[in-house]
Amino acid sequence: MDNNTEKDTDVILEVKDLKTYFKTGPHKVVKAVEGVNFSLRKGKVLGIIGESGSGKSVTARSILRIVESPGYIAGGEIRFKGQDILKLPEKEMKSIRGNEISMIFQDPTTSFNPYMTIGAQLAEAYNAHTPSGSEKAKQEIMRVLKLVGITNGEEVIKKYPCEFSAGFRQRIFIAMSMILYPDLLIADEPTTSLGITIQAEIIEALSEVQKQTGISIMIITHDFGVVSQFSDDIFVMYAGRCVESASKKNLLRNPKHPYTVGLIRSVPLLEARKTKRLKSIPGFPPDMSNVPEGCPFASRCEYAKDICHKEVPALKPVGEGHMCACHFPLDYDINEDTELG
Repeated sequence: MDNNTEKDTDVILEVKDLKTYFKTGPHKVVKAVEGVNFSLRKGKVLGIIGESGSGKSVTARSILRIVESPGYIAGGEIRFKGQDILKLPEKEMKSIRGNEISMIFQDPTTSFNPYMTIGAQLAEAYNAHTPSGSEKAKQEIMRVLKLVGITNGEEVIKKYPCEFSAGFRQRIFIAMSMILYPDLLIADEPTTSLGITIQAEIIEALSEVQKQTGISIMIITHDFGVVSQFSDDIFVMYAGRCVESASKKNLLRNPKHPYTVGLIRSVPLLEARKTKRLKSIPGFPPDMSNVPEGCPFASRCEYAKDICHKEVPALKPVGEGHMCACHFPLDYDINEDTELG
């Protein structure tokens, strides 16, 4: 959403002109995130969507300041609860990670210690920021397991990660991320490696967590089907930049950027479109080490004109709370798309 549309008191996270680069050689820099701006309202869900390599996960890691070398945050502000956390010393930032901001990763397998029981790992996560007795820790463990729909907690905590399916491990990891009552949960492609049925269960678990706790959630995905089910606002990224942002209702009904339209056309979103032909986006995302001049989407865009290959379009308002970076924003209604018939 446009940062200017919300009152400061309603915003828990505000990202301004974020730039995260990767130095890949003596004189080579990949601009993985280039001048990104967005905000997340308290108690709401922001969906960040784009193809692989669009900068979504790098943006998430930048928020937690866990970008791995040779990556580095080159500029911008990340305001969490009004404070620019890029200016905090590492010691203070460490107390925020896991405690006030939690993150769920794509592959839960790598997040667990295979030699420790689930109960021991949940207790360790709880005691890391809130040292307490074992009884208090167990109460909190049972609480978060129940929160994500795991009712046989006593049995689960005695087992090891390898004894559960990938979907169940992801559910447990969501519980672990919630054990310290964080204010913000970042879910980075939480359903990508899972089957369709399990994906739906994980989204339902996240939705239930959000409803019961009122937590703010930022969900990162390449699947428009996910954000159409589970988001209040949507932020579309392409080649390290924001190309469109709006409320879910506005963006799904009237997408303005050709890339957004392409993403929506490629998945079955609405009941009315179940029988309609899906359409993939032609071509491939640009090489981020050699992004072409002008709009990075121009070579794949059916509407591109000369200016699109020469000038990068600015992100501008195209409606109330609706921003788009396109020289020629579309006047488009997804339900009237005859090409999908």
